[in-house]
Amino acid sequence: MIQQRANFDWMLKELADGVPQTRQIVVLSADGLRIARYGGDPDAADRIAAACAGLQSLAAAVATEIPHSDGGMKMVIIEIDGGYFYMMAAGAGAYLAVLADETVDAGLVGTRMRDLVVRIGAHLTSPPRRDGQAV
Repeated sequence: MIQQRANFDWMLKELADGVPQTRQIVVLSADGLRIARYGGDPDAADRIAAACAGLQSLAAAVATEIPHSDGGMKMVIIEIDGGYFYMMAAGAGAYLAVLADETVDAGLVGTRMRDLVVRIGAHLTSPPRRDGQAV
């Protein structure tokens, strides 16, 4: 089960503080529901979470073209005008997404995200749902 949302606040803040050019951090379920966020607008976080569901599905489809791949998405990085978007698998059925300015240290973002996932990945899980309820 997902820990209470409030328990994630300090962890996400720690990630943002460690990478000053970070604008928004979202923890989401594989089906695109926001679990937690730091920075930015709650509605934007919901839109990011929904878009991430499609992105992880696309990454899994592309992964099937790589021999010996299990189809699992580990990390996606998108460079956009004005910044970067990062999404990393963060536990069973959960993902960590970060939006950052164009001046961000790309290696630092990836490292800090990975460190966070290693530290708390077991807690960043989202069980499958049926009719809006965990199964």
